[in-house]
Amino acid sequence: MKHFLPYSLSAVLCLIIIPFISASAQQTRTEIAKDQRLAAANYRDYPTPTKALTPAPAGYQPFYISHYGRHGSRWLIGPNAFDKPYAALTKADSLGKLTPRGREVLATVKAMRDNGRSREGELTPLGAEQHRAIAKRMYEHFPQVFAGKTHVDARSTVVIRCILSMENELLQLAALNPQLTFTHDASYHDMYFMNDQESPFNKLRNTQAVKDSLKAFNERHNDFTHMLRTVFNDTAYANRMAKTDLAFRLWNMCIDLDNTELRHHFKPLYDLFSTDETYNAWLQNNAYWYCASGPNKITNGAGMYMQANLLRRFLADADSCVQLQHPGAQLRFAHESTVLPFVCLLNINGFGNPRSGLDNLDKEGWASYRVFPMACNVQFIFYRSAKHNDILVKILLNEEEATLPVKTDCAPYYHWNDVRAYMQHLLSSVPHVD
Repeated sequence: MKHFLPYSLSAVLCLIIIPFISASAQQTRTEIAKDQRLAAANYRDYPTPTKALTPAPAGYQPFYISHYGRHGSRWLIGPNAFDKPYAALTKADSLGKLTPRGREVLATVKAMRDNGRSREGELTPLGAEQHRAIAKRMYEHFPQVFAGKTHVDARSTVVIRCILSMENELLQLAALNPQLTFTHDASYHDMYFMNDQESPFNKLRNTQAVKDSLKAFNERHNDFTHMLRTVFNDTAYANRMAKTDLAFRLWNMCIDLDNTELRHHFKPLYDLFSTDETYNAWLQNNAYWYCASGPNKITNGAGMYMQANLLRRFLADADSCVQLQHPGAQLRFAHESTVLPFVCLLNINGFGNPRSGLDNLDKEGWASYRVFPMACNVQFIFYRSAKHNDILVKILLNEEEATLPVKTDCAPYYHWNDVRAYMQHLLSSVPHVD
């Protein structure tokens, strides 16, 4: 399988240099030191966009939105996500091994266990709020798209948190314009493009070489001594706990707390972790996602190509909708594990450019928290003018203007014909896998 980069060498060099320059001015370590919540990565609460959008060129009006996004904030996922840390801390408490802060942590863990058990992976009230807010801003920024008796087509994966995220956006849109009509569906029929787990690239992104590289990387960033000594009052006991997975289970509890209503009642857990420990936890998460979904050289970018079917469907839907006078919006709801490779495949904001290695991801500006917080989304906003046949398109990543490696004379807008040609070129160059 060969790796394909759909642009000239000069463009590649330019796009690789830009992240280097940006990273040197604003290192990820500095960003995380200023705001530990960035290290939550895919568990980060959705950030409310603050940047103003660039007005469209004179005479152009938005008429169609094509959207692909992630469900909102959710509870932890995984077997024993709550029970294991609760059991470990309860046992330590019975032996008198917890510090006063450790006993506070146990109370928080117990509350999360009591409230989150049997809700693993489910949408939280905050997740619903995020999607209602996104829908409201979408409606306010692009009212022409949702004017009158227009139609909104929505699709979700079959996972309940995605379905509920979809329904919250649709309910908000319906409240803003009762004339809107909707179709909404969540079916295995659409999973081949909504979340393609049958892709032949699935196995290619998880080779033994990838596992070995991640294991070696993680071992270089796996010291949580400060956290364990903050929780346990016995150094020998803390050292024994260091040989378990408790540190990462507590880190997961820490980053998920902000996604639940318990955030209003319990002190955040970030103080347990030193600056280095917070950064190390993020480094490991970031490396994993680069390997699974990004332009990893070891796999020749296999993770990105997981979204080839989505791009085909995205392009086909757009080709159909731009022929209509008032096509409305198409909204799709999935997961961070599908949004990130879609961003990388399209090379939005340079995320499809390979980096030199796992140890340099942070230095070279590949920071996943810039792509996939809870409720992350990609929006393609289409514009037309009564005076021009040309259609323009603007790309939003988490509701902020983003870039593609496509030439344009009206940035941050692109000519749809150029973007369409770029997408076709990407699809024609997807490696064949037997």
